[in-house]
Amino acid sequence: MHSNDGLGSGMGSDGDVDVLAALVADAEGAADVVRAGQIREVRVLAAAGVLAEKQAAGASEKVKAREMALRGIAAELAGVFVTTDRTLQRRIDEARDLVENYPVTMAAWEAGRIVRGHVRVIQEVGCLVPVADRAEFERVAVERCEGERPNRVLEALRMIAERMHPRTFTERHEEAAAGRCVRVQPSSDGMSDLIATLPTVIADGIVDRLTRQAREIINARAQADAASAGAGAGGDAAASTDAGRADALFNPDAAGADGMVDPTHGDVSSFVDDARTIDQVRADVFSDLLLAGTPTLDPTATGDGNGTLGAIRAHVQVAVSALTLMGQDDGPADLAGRSPIDAATARELAGNATSWDRLLTHPVTGTVLECDSYRPTSAMIRLLRARDRHCRFPGCRQPAIRCELDHTIAASDGGVTHVCNLANLCKRHHDVKHHTRWQVRQLPGGRLVWTSPTGRIYREDAPPPLVVFTLTVPPDPADDEKSPSRSGPPSRSPGGPGTPPGAAPPF
Repeated sequence: MHSNDGLGSGMGSDGDVDVLAALVADAEGAADVVRAGQIREVRVLAAAGVLAEKQAAGASEKVKAREMALRGIAAELAGVFVTTDRTLQRRIDEARDLVENYPVTMAAWEAGRIVRGHVRVIQEVGCLVPVADRAEFERVAVERCEGERPNRVLEALRMIAERMHPRTFTERHEEAAAGRCVRVQPSSDGMSDLIATLPTVIADGIVDRLTRQAREIINARAQADAASAGAGAGGDAAASTDAGRADALFNPDAAGADGMVDPTHGDVSSFVDDARTIDQVRADVFSDLLLAGTPTLDPTATGDGNGTLGAIRAHVQVAVSALTLMGQDDGPADLAGRSPIDAATARELAGNATSWDRLLTHPVTGTVLECDSYRPTSAMIRLLRARDRHCRFPGCRQPAIRCELDHTIAASDGGVTHVCNLANLCKRHHDVKHHTRWQVRQLPGGRLVWTSPTGRIYREDAPPPLVVFTLTVPPDPADDEKSPSRSGPPSRSPGGPGTPPGAAPPF
């Protein structure tokens, strides 16, 4: 046999075809032997299950006795099949179910009409069918399986089983939908699987939307790359337009009032070093939508405005060492209740957090000995604004409301987040404290003692309050009895007409 297309050697000679025919015949024989072995194994395992049932027949606690008997038999057979006794016990149960509840399937398998893969599919789907209708289901299923691959008949058999079910699919779906949930399954290397059990149409819709959004980003990235290449080689206006379209995906301001992209606004920085696969982009879009998106259906919304759901943001609890936080090592951080997370993520979370707590732990046992918040509470902020009233650097009068709260002793040096270690400093003098040789100590009562680089001392007392309320000793009732009259004009407080009773005059 010759060929003129240059592929003759690959087509094989007549002798090669004869060898292949012999291989096919051997394969058919091997398949028959394998099928016979599989059927024999199933019947042996089913007989083992019957034996366990027989051994437990006369026991008072039949269920427990059967379980113990089954464990003993499974352990014996596990040595023969070179597997675990747990696996063998499961296979015994499956084999007994197949032999006793699917006789039509077993007969078709023994006759060579179907293969092991078909048997698994029929047994998997057949559990949905009532016992009274199972024989009819088997008959239809076997006919459907003949001449077809097992992976192609699964959906068809499911539809057949659904039609035979005594309860409507709608009823069963509503019951199953009541169990919808979201759960996290921790994995290794700081990763986890987020699993959502949802109605199929919702799950399919989610994946479809994520896929289309991911493809749009990847397509825009390709346009941006082409635009950059065109610009580098003296590109034209079309390349600039492509860059503008790409930028619009990440920068809505690039589009005009009519929604069209302004080609002069081409900024492709969003795609720099973006080599993500479609799976990675899909996962990133999924995360962004869940963490920052607003639900379409918000029962807290009213006709006058948005609800509260969109304003809710995710909260996580992370424990990270001070050395890792400062970048001196890359040890993992601990995400409470989950697996470790990488150092870079922990630093990013700490930098963006509105508040975080410092933990002092035992160096050996790791037990938490002390805890304080790095960022002051709202109550602390109000108290310190009332106490300081302005920047506490010598001579500065910047209002406290426009100042920053500073740890007199830095938190990294062990300073606590407490009013005795906090003071208001304006941005300018906050930087002076941290980046020059000026030093400060805080004494009780909020008094600051500043030391200049040349050694001069400046004492900054907390501004005196405008009004101070003092406790007065209550009058003795005996004095009232001695008083000739309790009538007359009310007494003035010593602070003058505008001072509340019981208040001292302003300093």
